Amino acid sequence: MGMISIIAAIADNGAIGRNNQLLWHIPEDLKYFKRTTAGHTVIMGRKTWESIGRLLPNRRNIVISRSGVQIEGAEIYGSLEAGIVAATESPDGLVNHTNTSTQIFIVGGGEIYSHALSIVDRLYLTLVHTTFEDADTFFPHIDYSKWKEISRESFLRGEKFEYPFEFVVLERILNR
Repeated sequence: MGMISIIAAIADNGAIGRNNQLLWHIPEDLKYFKRTTAGHTVIMGRKTWESIGRLLPNRRNIVISRSGVQIEGAEIYGSLEAGIVAATESPDGLVNHTNTSTQIFIVGGGEIYSHALSIVDRLYLTLVHTTFEDADTFFPHIDYSKWKEISRESFLRGEKFEYPFEFVVLERILNR
């Protein structure tokens, strides 16, 4: 099975959204997301899919929904577990042995992140160094003792964003 990762942008107070929208517009983060997930499988909740409003190009789109919604071009599964199992198979239903390097990215939202945090191998986090008091969606608590940092890229501010932010990649420490 390929590696399963979470990719998320998180404010200092854990905030990730409000009214089904991101709290910020950071062009560098959008480029990072696109570069990191391109060519891979993305799994998202229905509300996240609705907030994006379209399929993500150059990626296999899997949407988790219990409502039986139909989305042309996306694969719909009733649970995160079923979506992950499907993601490890090729779209024709055969176990995908030829492309085991394909990563699976959990791209949101809050509920899906909460279910996925205990099973993912890696976290691709954009740490946004400010707080948003009016947020209504938060990333689950991360126990940093269970993760080791493998890379960090820091920015004092964005081209169009006034606060510092960092791209941090963490890998789960396997219990020995």
